Amino acid sequence: MKKSSVLGALAGVMFIGNAVAADITIYYSPTCPHCHHALEFISNNLIYEYENLNVTKVNVMESANRDDFMAALKKCEYESGGVPVLVIGDKCFQGYGDAMQGDVRAAIEVDLDDAAKSAAAENKLAMEKNADEFRNNHSERASAIVDRETAKVADEDAQKKTKKNASKTSGGNWVLYLILIMLLGGLGFVLTRKTK
Repeated sequence: MKKSSVLGALAGVMFIGNAVAADITIYYSPTCPHCHHALEFISNNLIYEYENLNVTKVNVMESANRDDFMAALKKCEYESGGVPVLVIGDKCFQGYGDAMQGDVRAAIEVDLDDAAKSAAAENKLAMEKNADEFRNNHSERASAIVDRETAKVADEDAQKKTKKNASKTSGGNWVLYLILIMLLGGLGFVLTRKTK
């Protein structure tokens, strides 16, 4: 391997963090019109503009999410429990209006390198020209938004599957060992057998 390719790989590993957009956690209520506007902006624009953006929706009306919401309010130093609350990296936004879109984009771009910012700007221009076509061509991005409860269930299912596979593997190892012992025994018999 060439010395330059090794150095390039190391540099890529060192700077990979600068190419990832800050993720968004949005705390919302299903009955809040401002929350719906914020979610529309995220789902119709931001996830398509920023290729690596991940969004987690947290319904504050579900009792299982209240502690997380209270922790977010404390982190953001908000005294009011108003929604939506967007947490983007170290930045927090409470409420939503179209005038905030530039600030939200700036918070997403804090750790992006120039190439990623340029790609996002190009995606934004393409969206402005023909949003429906761009969304159709990048339909996989719709999965960038997950509901906190859906993510928890998926994580629990993955953990169960991993445990199940681990138990199958460890339970099936005895068969592998038995076959290995039989093969070694057969090989030993063939090697030590006297030829006539």
